[in-house]
Amino acid sequence: MDISRSVRALAGAADEPDGVIDWDAVAEAAKGGCEPGDLSMGEAELNGYADDVRAARDGLRSASGVDFDLPDSVEVQSRHHWIDANVETFERVLRPLESQRSSVLPGVARSVNSGTMAVTLAFLARNVLGQYDPLLLADGADDHGLYFVRPNIRAAAVELGVGYPRFRRWIAFHEVAHAAEFGAAPWLSDYLEARVEEGVEDLANGTLSRASFDDLNTAMTAVEGYAELLMDRAFDEEYADLREKLDERRGGGDPLTRLIKRLLGLDVKRQQYERGADFFAAVADRTDLATASLVWERPENLPREAELDDPERWLSRVG
Repeated sequence: MDISRSVRALAGAADEPDGVIDWDAVAEAAKGGCEPGDLSMGEAELNGYADDVRAARDGLRSASGVDFDLPDSVEVQSRHHWIDANVETFERVLRPLESQRSSVLPGVARSVNSGTMAVTLAFLARNVLGQYDPLLLADGADDHGLYFVRPNIRAAAVELGVGYPRFRRWIAFHEVAHAAEFGAAPWLSDYLEARVEEGVEDLANGTLSRASFDDLNTAMTAVEGYAELLMDRAFDEEYADLREKLDERRGGGDPLTRLIKRLLGLDVKRQQYERGADFFAAVADRTDLATASLVWERPENLPREAELDDPERWLSRVG
């Protein structure tokens, strides 16, 4: 890490008091908070990523019955590349907050806000394995992103005691499963972004309502749970040990890491995985995958909060 780089970036954020976050300073400070990681790859490893993504696409198309498209560009990234790819998305989502101004020490407030965001991005950059970015599809755009953070995948494979190629393939199937979901539900990107924007606007206006965030949490529980179901149906190798070890990693870490995960809401994400997976497994076991896939026909088919713990109620309403 280069803490001095972070300090210089955040000190500069106070010099220009316009806006509540200096996103250039955020990117620079976040990079100072984490090593980029090794991105040197031979031809065999590059081909391995490409083969994994193609195998995931074909397997998930077959399992889901959805002929979805992958992004034109699939990126194998360092941690710093991941930060650059996500700063723009964070800025876009949090744009309603830019109308807010602090009347007391605005430069200091801007530095604090920028520092908080930089710490968040640096932590995520050290831990994210792969990412499918659907928000790029919102507003009718035809772009979306698929990223693999190579240094983190390699480090996690060592930490978990599993082979790197097999673990890399598992991550590819997980992220491509999300592409399959958004291919099945063209409305989903706009739906999620609208809920995020409504929540952020309420926060900016001081009229915070939990409705938008509750809707978002329920939808994301469906997104994560359905992806888990698809992976179980499509992955072309034994996966029980990978599932168990990755679940342990999601909930593990030293006390500070667990605290940061809680503050960032990553414990909620873990609950989304588990709760959503239980819901869709129950639906698929009771009926079939085609019935479970009805969730993506239209927004009204998303499970309601109470239905996530009572799949029979969802089946009675939708299936």
